[in-house]
Amino acid sequence: MNYRTLGRTGVQVSPLCLGAMMFGKWGNPDHADGVRIIHRALDAGINFIDTADVYSQGESEEIVGKALADGRRGNVILATKVHGPMGNGPNQKGNSRRWIIEEVEASLRRLGTEWIDLYQIHRPSPDTDIEETLAALDGLVRQGKVRYIGSSTFPASQIVEAQWVARERRLERFVCEQPPYSLLVRSIEADVLPTCLRHGMGVIPWSPLAGGWLSGKWRKSAAAPSSHRSAGLPQLFDLSNPHNQRKLEAADALAALADQAGMPLVHLALAFVLNHPAVTSAIIGPRTMEQLESQLPAAAIQLDPSVLNRIDEIVPPGSNVHPAEFGLENPALATAALRRTAAAG
Repeated sequence: MNYRTLGRTGVQVSPLCLGAMMFGKWGNPDHADGVRIIHRALDAGINFIDTADVYSQGESEEIVGKALADGRRGNVILATKVHGPMGNGPNQKGNSRRWIIEEVEASLRRLGTEWIDLYQIHRPSPDTDIEETLAALDGLVRQGKVRYIGSSTFPASQIVEAQWVARERRLERFVCEQPPYSLLVRSIEADVLPTCLRHGMGVIPWSPLAGGWLSGKWRKSAAAPSSHRSAGLPQLFDLSNPHNQRKLEAADALAALADQAGMPLVHLALAFVLNHPAVTSAIIGPRTMEQLESQLPAAAIQLDPSVLNRIDEIVPPGSNVHPAEFGLENPALATAALRRTAAAG
């Protein structure tokens, strides 16, 4: 395993990061099986695990904690996230100082650890000043409960704002960003990835297999496969939607390209993400041991320039096949009042 530096931290992480979203009731409810998958990943050289409080309402963190309780914790770069709702109360979510300080204690308890290596803000929050969020995180770093901080799915403008505020106020800064990125979701190439490079931030893309579209099962000649993801997010998989039809056409063309290159589409997809100079580590999210084993070899694959050029012909750089894929909508466009003048109603 050739390890990579996470931004400018000096911390070395594996090119594949084990995502734990599918451990628990959201995916695989068998805790013992989840522990076995985590141990296999660690034995294969992966030293980077990413989870979040909201994954199965804390169950994912509990499973990760069980897997690291056998003395492996010190060798793992452990990342989790805060932001999503963890209860029905109005303050049991978000990026406020109040919630971050409360919820980090819950994550530490579920993970069974005294510190979190990388604590990330899962999404930006338009109703919370970024200085409030950074100040709370800065305090956690000073207390030793958190080693580094990062962001997830922030637009480029808010990445820059967070860097500026951290430097202006002399607070801990985000050392990495975790955006969605895949062969089908390439819009971040135009702004987020160059921004992270300029600021020396690591990049840890999520959903490099585009929610399963790049598993190799989505082919024009085959019936649409069923999965946990497609059942939970039908708007992103329903083939009556013309955007999803275009995804099917692109996935089919990419699968044919992978066949020509002599590799599974899964390997092509992961290797493509890892090929970008801004990317540190790609998050894989296996639900089963079979899925993990199928993805591990991708860390060692280098793509030929001719293959990369053909990919650009199928999905142009900086574009998304589906324009509103996996939460990429700009927060500034979330409500009509923010995108229309008063005269326009």
